[in-house]
Amino acid sequence: MMNKAIILYENMRTVVYVPFYLAIVRGDWAAAGIDVSVQTSSSTSETAQGLIDGRADVSWGGPMRVMLHHDRDRDCPLVCFAQVVARDPSILVGRTANERFRFDDLVGKRVGAMTDVPTPWMTLQDDLGRAGVDLGDINWVMDQSMPENAAALRAGELDVVQIFEPHADALVQAGAGHIWHRCTQRGDSCWTSFYTTQAFTKEQPETCRALVRGIERALEVLHTESPANIAKAVAAYFPDLATDALARMIEGYRASGLWARSTELPVEAFVRLKAAMISGGLISYDAPYDRLVTSFPE
Repeated sequence: MMNKAIILYENMRTVVYVPFYLAIVRGDWAAAGIDVSVQTSSSTSETAQGLIDGRADVSWGGPMRVMLHHDRDRDCPLVCFAQVVARDPSILVGRTANERFRFDDLVGKRVGAMTDVPTPWMTLQDDLGRAGVDLGDINWVMDQSMPENAAALRAGELDVVQIFEPHADALVQAGAGHIWHRCTQRGDSCWTSFYTTQAFTKEQPETCRALVRGIERALEVLHTESPANIAKAVAAYFPDLATDALARMIEGYRASGLWARSTELPVEAFVRLKAAMISGGLISYDAPYDRLVTSFPE
Protein backbone atom coordinates (compact mmCIF):
# COMPACT_ATOMS: atom_id res chain seq x y z
CA MET A 1 0.00 0.00 0.00
CA MET A 2 1.54 3.28 -1.03
CA ASN A 3 1.75 6.21 1.32
CA LYS A 4 -0.34 8.75 -0.59
CA ALA A 5 0.75 12.02 1.03
CA ILE A 6 4.24 13.17 0.02
CA ILE A 7 6.15 16.44 0.05
CA LEU A 8 7.62 17.24 -3.36
CA TYR A 9 10.20 20.01 -3.47
CA GLU A 10 10.05 22.55 -6.29
CA ASN A 11 13.71 23.34 -6.91
CA MET A 12 13.18 26.92 -8.14
CA ARG A 13 10.58 28.79 -10.22
CA THR A 14 11.48 28.81 -13.92
CA VAL A 15 9.90 28.38 -17.35
CA VAL A 16 12.22 25.40 -17.75
CA TYR A 17 10.02 23.49 -15.27
CA VAL A 18 6.72 23.95 -17.13
CA PRO A 19 6.09 20.15 -17.31
CA PHE A 20 5.85 19.98 -13.51
CA TYR A 21 3.47 22.92 -13.26
CA LEU A 22 1.36 21.37 -15.99
CA ALA A 23 1.17 18.11 -14.02
CA ILE A 24 0.01 20.05 -10.97
CA VAL A 25 -2.72 22.09 -12.66
CA ARG A 26 -3.99 19.12 -14.66
CA GLY A 27 -4.12 16.91 -11.56
CA ASP A 28 -1.94 14.28 -13.20
CA TRP A 29 -0.43 13.05 -9.94
CA ALA A 30 -3.80 12.85 -8.24
CA ALA A 31 -5.06 10.86 -11.24
CA ALA A 32 -2.09 8.53 -10.79
CA GLY A 33 -3.19 7.86 -7.23
CA ILE A 34 -0.98 10.03 -5.05
CA ASP A 35 -1.48 13.15 -2.99
CA VAL A 36 1.41 15.50 -3.71
CA SER A 37 2.11 18.59 -1.63
CA VAL A 38 4.44 20.79 -3.68
CA GLN A 39 6.65 23.09 -1.63
CA THR A 40 9.24 25.50 -2.98
CA SER A 41 12.72 24.85 -1.65
CA SER A 42 14.32 27.81 0.13
CA SER A 43 17.44 27.45 -2.05
CA THR A 44 18.85 25.18 -4.74
CA SER A 45 21.30 23.70 -2.24
CA GLU A 46 18.47 23.01 0.23
CA THR A 47 16.63 20.93 -2.37
CA ALA A 48 19.00 17.98 -2.05
CA GLN A 49 19.87 18.54 1.61
CA GLY A 50 16.20 18.66 2.54
CA LEU A 51 15.75 15.14 1.22
CA ILE A 52 18.73 13.85 3.14
CA ASP A 53 17.49 15.52 6.34
CA GLY A 54 13.88 14.40 5.84
CA ARG A 55 12.20 17.77 5.24
CA ALA A 56 10.88 16.51 1.90
CA ASP A 57 10.29 13.12 0.29
CA VAL A 58 11.12 13.75 -3.37
CA SER A 59 12.30 16.75 -5.34
CA TRP A 60 12.75 17.75 -8.92
CA GLY A 61 15.95 19.39 -10.05
CA GLY A 62 19.32 18.78 -11.60
CA PRO A 63 21.04 15.40 -11.30
CA MET A 64 24.10 17.63 -11.01
CA ARG A 65 23.15 18.07 -7.35
CA VAL A 66 23.11 14.32 -6.84
CA MET A 67 26.52 14.02 -8.50
CA LEU A 68 27.82 16.84 -6.32
CA HIS A 69 26.64 15.19 -3.11
CA HIS A 70 28.12 11.85 -4.13
CA ASP A 71 31.38 13.59 -4.92
CA ARG A 72 31.49 14.90 -1.36
CA ASP A 73 30.17 11.72 0.28
CA ARG A 74 30.57 8.33 -1.41
CA ASP A 75 27.87 6.95 0.92
CA CYS A 76 25.37 9.62 -0.16
CA PRO A 77 21.82 8.14 -0.20
CA LEU A 78 20.49 10.24 -3.11
CA VAL A 79 19.37 8.69 -6.40
CA CYS A 80 17.75 10.10 -9.56
CA PHE A 81 14.88 8.77 -11.62
CA ALA A 82 12.91 9.88 -14.70
CA GLN A 83 14.44 12.45 -17.04
CA VAL A 84 11.99 15.34 -17.58
CA VAL A 85 14.05 18.29 -18.82
CA ALA A 86 16.38 16.51 -21.20
CA ARG A 87 18.57 19.32 -22.51
CA ASP A 88 20.42 22.47 -21.51
CA PRO A 89 17.97 25.43 -21.45
CA SER A 90 20.75 28.06 -21.63
CA ILE A 91 20.57 30.51 -24.52
CA LEU A 92 23.41 32.65 -25.83
CA VAL A 93 22.06 36.07 -26.78
CA GLY A 94 24.21 38.65 -28.57
CA ARG A 95 23.77 42.37 -29.18
CA THR A 96 24.07 41.90 -32.95
CA ALA A 97 22.60 39.26 -35.23
CA ASN A 98 24.55 36.05 -35.82
CA GLU A 99 22.66 33.44 -37.79
CA ARG A 100 25.64 31.13 -38.38
CA PHE A 101 26.99 30.86 -34.87
CA ARG A 102 30.19 28.99 -34.09
CA PHE A 103 31.72 28.75 -30.64
CA ASP A 104 34.84 30.55 -31.78
CA ASP A 105 32.62 33.59 -32.46
CA LEU A 106 32.94 34.20 -28.72
CA VAL A 107 36.69 34.76 -28.94
CA GLY A 108 37.55 38.34 -28.00
CA LYS A 109 33.98 39.09 -26.93
CA ARG A 110 32.75 40.30 -23.56
CA VAL A 111 30.60 37.40 -22.43
CA GLY A 112 28.40 37.27 -19.33
CA ALA A 113 28.35 33.66 -18.11
CA MET A 114 25.52 32.32 -16.01
CA THR A 115 26.54 31.83 -12.40
CA ASP A 116 23.10 31.73 -10.73
CA VAL A 117 23.41 27.92 -10.71
CA PRO A 118 26.49 25.81 -11.54
CA THR A 119 25.41 23.57 -14.42
CA PRO A 120 25.07 26.13 -17.28
CA TRP A 121 28.68 27.24 -16.92
CA MET A 122 29.87 23.64 -16.59
CA THR A 123 28.22 22.62 -19.84
CA LEU A 124 29.24 25.78 -21.72
CA GLN A 125 32.91 25.47 -20.80
CA ASP A 126 32.77 21.79 -21.78
CA ASP A 127 31.22 22.61 -25.17
CA LEU A 128 33.85 25.29 -25.79
CA GLY A 129 36.67 22.92 -24.90
CA ARG A 130 35.32 20.25 -27.23
CA ALA A 131 35.10 22.87 -29.97
CA GLY A 132 38.77 23.72 -29.46
CA VAL A 133 38.13 27.20 -28.06
CA ASP A 134 40.52 28.43 -25.35
CA LEU A 135 38.50 29.88 -22.45
CA GLY A 136 41.28 32.38 -21.90
CA ASP A 137 40.59 33.97 -25.28
CA ILE A 138 37.17 35.18 -24.12
CA ASN A 139 36.57 38.18 -21.85
CA TRP A 140 34.35 36.58 -19.23
CA VAL A 141 32.12 38.34 -16.71
CA MET A 142 31.48 35.76 -14.01
CA ASP A 143 29.96 37.71 -11.12
CA GLN A 144 26.55 38.85 -12.37
CA SER A 145 23.07 37.34 -12.20
CA MET A 146 20.97 36.67 -15.29
CA PRO A 147 18.98 39.92 -14.87
CA GLU A 148 22.23 41.83 -14.41
CA ASN A 149 23.75 40.26 -17.51
CA ALA A 150 20.63 41.08 -19.52
CA ALA A 151 20.79 44.70 -18.35
CA ALA A 152 24.50 44.85 -19.23
CA LEU A 153 23.76 43.61 -22.76
CA ARG A 154 21.12 46.32 -23.20
CA ALA A 155 23.61 48.92 -21.96
CA GLY A 156 26.29 47.78 -24.41
CA GLU A 157 28.57 46.63 -21.59
CA LEU A 158 28.53 43.01 -22.80
CA ASP A 159 28.53 41.49 -26.28
CA VAL A 160 26.95 38.12 -25.43
CA VAL A 161 25.11 36.73 -22.43
CA GLN A 162 24.22 33.21 -21.32
CA ILE A 163 20.68 33.23 -19.91
CA PHE A 164 17.43 31.29 -19.45
CA GLU A 165 13.96 32.39 -20.36
CA PRO A 166 12.26 34.78 -19.73
CA HIS A 167 15.35 36.98 -20.14
CA ALA A 168 16.13 35.92 -23.71
CA ASP A 169 12.62 36.63 -24.98
CA ALA A 170 12.57 40.02 -23.27
CA LEU A 171 15.82 41.03 -24.97
CA VAL A 172 14.69 39.82 -28.38
CA GLN A 173 11.26 41.48 -28.16
CA ALA A 174 12.87 44.77 -27.12
CA GLY A 175 15.25 44.61 -30.08
CA ALA A 176 18.16 44.59 -27.63
CA GLY A 177 19.39 41.08 -28.40
CA HIS A 178 19.51 38.27 -30.94
CA ILE A 179 19.57 34.55 -30.22
CA TRP A 180 22.96 33.19 -31.26
CA HIS A 181 22.80 29.67 -29.90
CA ARG A 182 20.46 27.39 -27.98
CA CYS A 183 22.50 25.07 -25.79
CA THR A 184 19.88 22.35 -26.28
CA GLN A 185 21.99 21.54 -29.35
CA ARG A 186 24.49 19.68 -27.16
CA GLY A 187 21.91 16.87 -26.98
CA ASP A 188 20.31 15.07 -24.06
CA SER A 189 22.29 15.88 -20.96
CA CYS A 190 20.21 14.78 -18.00
CA TRP A 191 19.18 18.31 -16.97
CA THR A 192 16.23 17.68 -14.64
CA SER A 193 14.85 14.56 -13.02
CA PHE A 194 13.16 13.53 -9.82
CA TYR A 195 15.49 12.56 -7.04
CA THR A 196 15.09 11.11 -3.57
CA THR A 197 16.83 8.81 -1.12
CA GLN A 198 17.46 5.14 -1.73
CA ALA A 199 15.39 4.42 1.37
CA PHE A 200 12.34 6.18 -0.09
CA THR A 201 12.60 4.24 -3.38
CA LYS A 202 12.61 0.98 -1.44
CA GLU A 203 9.85 1.97 0.97
CA GLN A 204 7.54 3.58 -1.60
CA PRO A 205 8.26 2.28 -5.11
CA GLU A 206 4.60 2.63 -6.09
CA THR A 207 4.68 6.30 -5.15
CA CYS A 208 7.72 6.77 -7.39
CA ARG A 209 5.96 4.95 -10.24
CA ALA A 210 2.94 7.19 -9.80
CA LEU A 211 5.12 10.31 -9.96
CA VAL A 212 6.54 9.06 -13.23
CA ARG A 213 3.12 8.18 -14.65
CA GLY A 214 1.83 11.64 -13.78
CA ILE A 215 4.72 13.51 -15.36
CA GLU A 216 4.49 11.31 -18.46
CA ARG A 217 0.89 12.43 -18.94
CA ALA A 218 1.94 16.05 -18.57
CA LEU A 219 4.80 15.61 -21.05
CA GLU A 220 2.46 14.04 -23.59
CA VAL A 221 0.16 17.07 -23.36
CA LEU A 222 3.14 19.43 -23.47
CA HIS A 223 4.24 17.92 -26.79
CA THR A 224 0.80 17.85 -28.40
CA GLU A 225 -1.17 20.85 -27.10
CA SER A 226 -0.64 24.36 -28.50
CA PRO A 227 1.91 26.57 -26.71
CA ALA A 228 -0.85 29.14 -26.19
CA ASN A 229 -3.05 26.66 -24.32
CA ILE A 230 -0.13 25.39 -22.27
CA ALA A 231 0.78 28.96 -21.34
CA LYS A 232 -2.79 29.65 -20.23
CA ALA A 233 -2.79 26.49 -18.11
CA VAL A 234 0.37 27.39 -16.18
CA ALA A 235 0.04 31.19 -16.27
CA ALA A 236 -0.64 31.43 -12.52
CA TYR A 237 2.92 30.27 -11.86
CA PHE A 238 4.28 33.23 -13.83
CA PRO A 239 2.21 36.26 -12.79
CA ASP A 240 4.84 38.68 -14.08
CA LEU A 241 4.77 37.28 -17.63
CA ALA A 242 2.22 38.05 -20.33
CA THR A 243 0.58 34.86 -21.56
CA ASP A 244 1.61 35.46 -25.18
CA ALA A 245 5.23 35.92 -24.10
CA LEU A 246 5.09 32.70 -22.06
CA ALA A 247 3.66 30.92 -25.09
CA ARG A 248 6.61 32.09 -27.22
CA MET A 249 9.07 30.79 -24.65
CA ILE A 250 7.30 27.43 -24.45
CA GLU A 251 7.25 27.19 -28.24
CA GLY A 252 10.97 27.98 -28.49
CA TYR A 253 11.98 25.54 -25.81
CA ARG A 254 9.74 22.80 -27.13
CA ALA A 255 10.94 23.21 -30.72
CA SER A 256 14.55 22.93 -29.54
CA GLY A 257 13.92 19.58 -27.85
CA LEU A 258 14.28 20.81 -24.28
CA TRP A 259 11.66 18.53 -22.74
CA ALA A 260 11.92 14.75 -22.79
CA ARG A 261 9.51 12.64 -24.78
CA SER A 262 10.41 9.57 -22.73
CA THR A 263 11.16 9.63 -19.01
CA GLU A 264 13.87 7.03 -19.42
CA LEU A 265 17.12 8.55 -18.17
CA PRO A 266 19.71 7.35 -20.72
CA VAL A 267 23.24 6.37 -19.76
CA GLU A 268 24.55 8.62 -22.55
CA ALA A 269 22.78 11.68 -21.12
CA PHE A 270 24.10 10.95 -17.63
CA VAL A 271 27.65 10.55 -18.92
CA ARG A 272 27.42 13.75 -21.00
CA LEU A 273 26.45 15.73 -17.92
CA LYS A 274 29.02 14.04 -15.69
CA ALA A 275 31.80 14.70 -18.19
CA ALA A 276 30.99 18.42 -18.12
CA MET A 277 30.99 18.47 -14.32
CA ILE A 278 34.39 16.77 -14.25
CA SER A 279 35.96 18.88 -17.01
CA GLY A 280 34.79 22.04 -15.23
CA GLY A 281 36.25 20.92 -11.92
CA LEU A 282 32.94 20.87 -10.05
CA ILE A 283 33.37 17.18 -9.21
CA SER A 284 36.19 14.66 -9.44
CA TYR A 285 34.30 11.44 -8.73
CA ASP A 286 33.38 9.44 -11.83
CA ALA A 287 30.18 8.21 -10.24
CA PRO A 288 28.70 5.02 -11.76
CA TYR A 289 25.34 5.34 -13.48
CA ASP A 290 23.94 2.33 -11.62
CA ARG A 291 24.84 3.91 -8.29
CA LEU A 292 23.07 7.23 -8.92
CA VAL A 293 20.18 6.36 -11.24
CA THR A 294 17.26 4.04 -10.66
CA SER A 295 14.04 3.26 -12.54
CA PHE A 296 10.57 1.97 -11.79
CA PRO A 297 9.34 -0.23 -14.65
CA GLU A 298 5.63 -0.92 -14.68
